[in-house]
Amino acid sequence: MQLFTIGVNHTTAPISIRENVAFSDANLRHALSDLTTQNVTEAAILSTCNRTEIYVQSNSPEFIINWLAAYHQLDLKKVQPYTYTLSNHEAVKHAFRVASGLDSMVLGEPQILGQFKQSVKIAQEAGTLGTLLHKLFQRTFEVAKEVRTNTDIGGSSISMAAAAVKLAQRIFGDIRDQKVLFIGAGEMIELCADHFAAQKPKSMTVANRTLERGAELAEKIGGNAILLNDLPARLNEFDIVITSTASQLPIVGLGMVERAIKARRHRPIFMVDLAVPRDIEPEVAQLDDVFLYTVDDLAQVVNAGMENRQAAALDAETIVTARVETFMQWLAKRDAVPTIKALRDQAESTRQAELEKALKLIQKGESPEKALEALSNALTNKFLHAPSHALNLAHGDEHAKLENILKQLYQIKN
Repeated sequence: MQLFTIGVNHTTAPISIRENVAFSDANLRHALSDLTTQNVTEAAILSTCNRTEIYVQSNSPEFIINWLAAYHQLDLKKVQPYTYTLSNHEAVKHAFRVASGLDSMVLGEPQILGQFKQSVKIAQEAGTLGTLLHKLFQRTFEVAKEVRTNTDIGGSSISMAAAAVKLAQRIFGDIRDQKVLFIGAGEMIELCADHFAAQKPKSMTVANRTLERGAELAEKIGGNAILLNDLPARLNEFDIVITSTASQLPIVGLGMVERAIKARRHRPIFMVDLAVPRDIEPEVAQLDDVFLYTVDDLAQVVNAGMENRQAAALDAETIVTARVETFMQWLAKRDAVPTIKALRDQAESTRQAELEKALKLIQKGESPEKALEALSNALTNKFLHAPSHALNLAHGDEHAKLENILKQLYQIKN
């Protein structure tokens, strides 16, 4: 069994692929349970708007890719070209870089660490973490903390939420005259709401499946709340729409937006879809008077200030590289555990056999002193027979190497 990471992310796959292999928190436990029934002894799944990654202890990475496609009822040929498979050393390095924000669309963004921790928590609750992955993620979060503490990787960083505000300002200029709608009430929407609230728009409304949760966020930002069911009738009221839900199907359809544009007499609507899978049907982007952006479209804005963060990233990469080597040393020692156990079992078997012989000598009337002498001689001869025999059979460089190893093992000074 080896450590593997299999996945897709914003650098290998467009959003049209990522949204089809995404997992919601609600179905992660079922997916983990299904995954660990064959060829996989440990597993965790990290699924965000920018990546879906499966961390496993397995002997068959091909099985994981096949499982991913089958679980989402996708043609393997449509998924496989966008996937990457990392093993052992590279898998460890990747986990450390992801949690540290070095592999994010927004270099240094902090949200990925919280998302990573949530994924690990779900895997822990599902019972799919064992010694290897537990240790990996423990070290992963330690490295991420070290990177954040000792580098300026998060400095000059602009979040997706801040990028949405900047794009809105490019289109409308001052957004104090605009009405803003937030669809959803999760962490990302909360961040966006805070950023937009700072710009003092004309009004802010939260649309959510449950009015209670929506009202809670609306009260915090000085807005009001509506139900998602109200969207078809009220979408035309809003100039700016920001959406990020966990829905597996689009919430805002082409027809709904067409009707809203008609009711607005073609006044433009700025829309940002931060959800994966997408909340807004992609065809909406083709409409006149609609400015629709997905998470992939925000790359140019979020990379502002990249030069400063690139310098910090070099320091962060140095930390990651050093910590990867430390983890691989632990992993190598762990791989030696079966050999150590077999060695101890063999020694114990020899000890038991010689002890029985010594006890039989005493039962036959031999003195304890003679029995102990026979026991110690037998144990010494048996424990030294294999290395002595191997050394006698070795020649040349092999003999010299084996001799040095034996001197180290038995701490022979001369």
